[in-house]
Amino acid sequence: MQETILILDFGSQYTQLIARRVRELNVYCEIHPYNNYPSSIPGLKGVILSGSPFSVRDGQAPAPDLSAFRGKFPLLGVCYGAQYMAHSDGGHVAASSIREYGRANLSSIDQQCLLVKGMQLGSQVWMSHGDTILDLPEKYQVVASTADVNIAGFSIKGEQTFGIQFHPEVYHSSEGMTLLHNFVVSICQCSQSWTPTSFIESSVDALRKKLGNDRVVLGLSGGVDSSVAAMLLHRAIGKNLYCIFVDNGLLRKNEFEKVIHSYLDLGLNVKGVDSRDRFLSALKGISEPEKKRKVIGNTFIEVFDEEAHTIEEVKWLAQGTIYPDIIESISVAGPSATIKSHHNVGGLPDFMKLSVVEPLNALFKDEVRIIGRELGLPSFIIDRHPFPGPGLGIRILGDITAEKVRILQEVDDIYVEGLLTHGLYDKVWQAAAILLPIQSVGVMGDERTYENVVALRAVNSTDGMTADWTHLPYEFLAKVSNDIINKVRGVNRVVYDISSKPPATIEWE
Repeated sequence: MQETILILDFGSQYTQLIARRVRELNVYCEIHPYNNYPSSIPGLKGVILSGSPFSVRDGQAPAPDLSAFRGKFPLLGVCYGAQYMAHSDGGHVAASSIREYGRANLSSIDQQCLLVKGMQLGSQVWMSHGDTILDLPEKYQVVASTADVNIAGFSIKGEQTFGIQFHPEVYHSSEGMTLLHNFVVSICQCSQSWTPTSFIESSVDALRKKLGNDRVVLGLSGGVDSSVAAMLLHRAIGKNLYCIFVDNGLLRKNEFEKVIHSYLDLGLNVKGVDSRDRFLSALKGISEPEKKRKVIGNTFIEVFDEEAHTIEEVKWLAQGTIYPDIIESISVAGPSATIKSHHNVGGLPDFMKLSVVEPLNALFKDEVRIIGRELGLPSFIIDRHPFPGPGLGIRILGDITAEKVRILQEVDDIYVEGLLTHGLYDKVWQAAAILLPIQSVGVMGDERTYENVVALRAVNSTDGMTADWTHLPYEFLAKVSNDIINKVRGVNRVVYDISSKPPATIEWE
């Protein structure tokens, strides 16, 4: 039986990071809202309570009943989780006279306590709280302190229950992984057996049992998630998986041909559909960004549905949904208020009447890439930068024409190939070229020109929620700019976007 650590989410911005750190220990974990978790979790080995933007002193603060876990499973409260346990057991939690945010250092550590065993005096930890525990309830004992926070960590006598007021999951807590290892491996006694190989083996076995000899259809995008989902399903059910790869005319230069050949070389049962003219016709004269997204999404649905109906007796629709999508839909604050209208397969209508299978819905993005490598997917798919569902359609500002697509494809190709050639591609999280709806005066030879302006963008991020613009070398930018202007007919000016997110977004539309 698979061992599981349950993480109860109280709304902290760091909750997903706790899960990622636990999984780095090769231990499977699940995040559930504190007020909406399964009554039974097979293989449960321990529970972690996350932090929260709430104060335990607030009337609306989360106040779950922990009796199903306390004393029955090892329990670790992080920040709010620790304060909630102390508060609910009669301890004193108050607004701290010294609001501790950022780096701090442990000034005392109880080496007899298994949670903090092996951590060093002076170890840097990351604090992020305005409240602090001033007095502990009976049976609680201090196991770690900083110069400003006497009760940085505690344990409870007679229980495998612990609390800490710092965040071990963040990078700035230098020995955070030591503490998490102590809890997950030493205290919860997890075997660290959740590996890419074990995931593939168990998933393939489960898919075979679930799908039997049924036929499954999957919409491929050329991206990481759908490609890995396809390979996992292919290993499970072989030719009973029918993949459809739609060319919407808004892909990168030669991408359709390159990716379709890669899929075929991998043995996938894939059909390529050339719908470029159909998409361009549907988009004619439309310049409003959200309307463009909807047209692209709706046209994809029409094409995909038509192609799916040519396959007899299909019973399942496969999707490349990954774990952050699941978490967002059941978050503490409720389902996300905004669903991106360019989520291709995720927007398929009810009339298709297919059951859904999501083989990656337990994985984070970095784990999907690891599984993909294990399955033998080529690096140009696994390591590719994020690419928006509407493709170049939202990188052409204003209306879309075949000529504008040609220009941007050429520009994008020079930019991306330049990043690869100069060893910069893997140092950038996402790179994009944007065709602006303006023209500028230029001089080429002895002639005056009045042609298009393109913007280049490169950002670094971990999850796309925030991003910093990338400081690409001036020499590289100069060469790429020169190559674009000299080689792409219709462009006479190149600019570089140095905006971060926030306040700007990564894409321009």
